[in-house]
Amino acid sequence: MSTEFTAEGGHGAVPTSAAVPATSDVVVRSDWPLFEVFLRGKRGLNHVHVGSLHAADAQMALHHARDLYTRRNEGVSIWVVPAIQITASSPDEKDPFFAPSGDKVYRHPTFYDIPDDVPHM
Repeated sequence: MSTEFTAEGGHGAVPTSAAVPATSDVVVRSDWPLFEVFLRGKRGLNHVHVGSLHAADAQMALHHARDLYTRRNEGVSIWVVPAIQITASSPDEKDPFFAPSGDKVYRHPTFYDIPDDVPHM
């Protein structure tokens, strides 16, 4: 029995026979759901968006996010969120979307008298 080898992809000698699984067993990673990754640094109070990744499920996404985004011990907390679950406002609609709060003067303490003995308000 003769075995053929290939060196494609820079992986050295890899056997070509039985190297490719049947098409029904192939899982294309781009078909996995997209997760957004948020990281809270050691000195930070807020989680900050650091990137995205594809994973089969949330647990896998969490492990991959740890491996990818905390290589130098930067974080103390990681959130992974399915991208499909995120709803965001559009930058094109920023004026009409945020404008209603400007006409509600009761939300701004401009007409309240602050006593002099209150140091921080």
